Amino acid sequence: MYNTAMNVRDEVKIMLGTKCMTITELAKRMTEISGKTYTQSLISHKLASESLKYTEMKMICKILGYRIYIDIDEIRLGR
Repeated sequence: MYNTAMNVRDEVKIMLGTKCMTITELAKRMTEISGKTYTQSLISHKLASESLKYTEMKMICKILGYRIYIDIDEIRLGR
């Protein structure tokens, strides 16, 4: 079950840990893939301030071999 208390920063840190990758290495891969400059400090700031874009999270997941699943809470929607 999804832990609602966990934020994106924690999730990315766990994913990096399972792949034995640092944020610096992630930044290098993101720069290579996107052509946009990513640094360790930029990614750390985006994670800490919760300003990571969805497209960036998708790229991180792709690099680390994860998928994003969205599950609609039918109870909340009144179904």
